[in-house]
Amino acid sequence: MSEEIVHEHQMTNTHILVGEFDYWEPASFEEALSLLRANTGRAHVLAGGTNLITWIKMERLAVGCVINIGKVPGLAGIASGDGKLDIGALTTIRAIRNDPAIQAQYAALAEACAAFGSTQIQMMGTIGGNLCNGSPASDTVPALLALDAQLVLAGLDGERTLSVEEFLVGPGKTALREGELLVSIRLQRPQPGTGSAFIKISRVAADLAKANAAAVLAREGDRITACRLAFGSVGPTVLRAWKAEEVFLGQPFSPELALEAGRVASQEIQPIDDVRSTAWYRREVVEALTHDVLQLAWERAGEQEGRGDGETGRQAGTETDAQGNARITHHVSRSAEHDIKLTVNGVEHRFKVKPNKLLLNVLRERLHLTGTKYGCGIGECGACTVLLDGRPTLACLTLAIAADGSEVLTVEGLEGPGGELDPLQEAFIEHAAFQCGYCTPGMLMMSKNLLQENPSPTENDIRDHLKGNRCRCTGFASIVRAVSSCTHSRAPEEQM
Repeated sequence: MSEEIVHEHQMTNTHILVGEFDYWEPASFEEALSLLRANTGRAHVLAGGTNLITWIKMERLAVGCVINIGKVPGLAGIASGDGKLDIGALTTIRAIRNDPAIQAQYAALAEACAAFGSTQIQMMGTIGGNLCNGSPASDTVPALLALDAQLVLAGLDGERTLSVEEFLVGPGKTALREGELLVSIRLQRPQPGTGSAFIKISRVAADLAKANAAAVLAREGDRITACRLAFGSVGPTVLRAWKAEEVFLGQPFSPELALEAGRVASQEIQPIDDVRSTAWYRREVVEALTHDVLQLAWERAGEQEGRGDGETGRQAGTETDAQGNARITHHVSRSAEHDIKLTVNGVEHRFKVKPNKLLLNVLRERLHLTGTKYGCGIGECGACTVLLDGRPTLACLTLAIAADGSEVLTVEGLEGPGGELDPLQEAFIEHAAFQCGYCTPGMLMMSKNLLQENPSPTENDIRDHLKGNRCRCTGFASIVRAVSSCTHSRAPEEQM
C-alpha cells in the first residue's frame, strides 16, 4: 500500500484537543465585547461548546483564542412582558423545551427543542449557539422563522435587530459581524386564534433532520387569516415556503388544501443528496410533512390558552461566582497552566491545566476514574456522561478550565459509603442491562438524573431521556426495564 493511501485513512484523535489556544473568561458582557474586538480574526465564542469543541477536535477550525461567555451574567433565561417574550442567547435548549409559557403559546418552538439532538446536547447547547451555527439542518431555526422571531445583536457600537431571514446568509454563515454577540431572541405574543407546530423526520432519534417543518396559522372561524411555513435540511439555509403560504391565505381550511400546499412546498425547496437522504426523498416527504404540520397547527389555532406566561423574568445572573467571590475576567495563554478546583464525588481536588485540556482526560488520567469512558469523542454516544453541578454533561466536549469551581459526579460516585452499589446499579445487574458494560456508566448517570428530575417516568420518558446514549451491544429493552424497576410509580410488590 502506498504512503499516500495510508495518509488518506489517518483519523483525527477525538479523545484530545490537539490545537492550543488562548482562553478568556470575561466577567461581564461589556468585557466580552471588548475581548472580541481586541482579538478580531482569531477569536471564537464558546457558549455550550457542543459545536465549537467538536469542530476544533475534528480540525475543521484553527482557533487562536476561545472566549467563554458561558458564565456572563444576564444572557440566560426567559422573560415576558409588554406583549412579547425574550429568550436570552445563553438559555439552554432544554430550558426552552420545558418552559410552560413556550409550551402553551409557542408550541412549534417547544417541539423543535424536544426534537433537538440528545438530552445531554439539549442540556449543554444554547439557543444562541444554535442560531449562530447557521446550520441549514437546525431544528430550532425553522420554528423561530415561522414564529417571526427577531434577533437582538450587540457590539461596542450599539444594538441592532434582524429577522431570522436576514440573519441567515448561507450554509454555516450568518450576518453576525466581527465583535458582535447575539443577545436575545424576541417573540411577539400570538394573537388569539393562532396555533403552531413542528415535525421532524430523521434516521434515528437524536439525529440531524432528513427534513423538518414548522407552521404557524391564524384562523377566524373556518378561514385562514395568516400562514407562515418554514423548512430545515432542504436548502442552503432554513427557508420560508412563500408560494405554499399563498395557497392557504383567506381560504377555508381542509386536508385537501393542506396537501396542495405540500405539493407547492415540495417544489419550492432546494434539497440535495447527502449522507442522510436524497433530494428526491426530501421532496416527497416535505409534501407529507406540510400536510401534517398544517393540520396540527390548525387544530391548535382554535384552542384557548390554558396557561399564563410562566416565567416572571430573565435570569439576570449575579456579579459573584458560586463561592460568593466577585467575578473577575480570567485569561490563560495557550502554553500556560491554570489552577482549577473540582469537587469530584465529594472530594475536593486542585489541578494545573492548559486551556485545551478536556474534563474527560482530567478525570481519567489525573484521578484515574476510568468509569467515565472514551467513546466517540464528539458527543454522539453518551459514554462520557458525568453530572456537572447536577446536570448531565459530555465530558469529552467540556474544557476542564471552564469547569473550574464545579462539582462533578462520576459513576464511581454512585457507590455508597460502605461500598454498596446504588439501587440503580443493582437494577442494571438484576435485569442484565449492563451487557458488555462499556456504555453502562453513561446510561447510569443519565438514568440517575432522570429519576432525580422525575421519580415516576413512563417508558417513553425513559427512552427519550436516554436517546443520546448508544449501546454498542443493542438491546435497550433490558435497560428500560432496569430503570423502570427503580421508579416510584411501581407498586412495592413489583419492586421486590
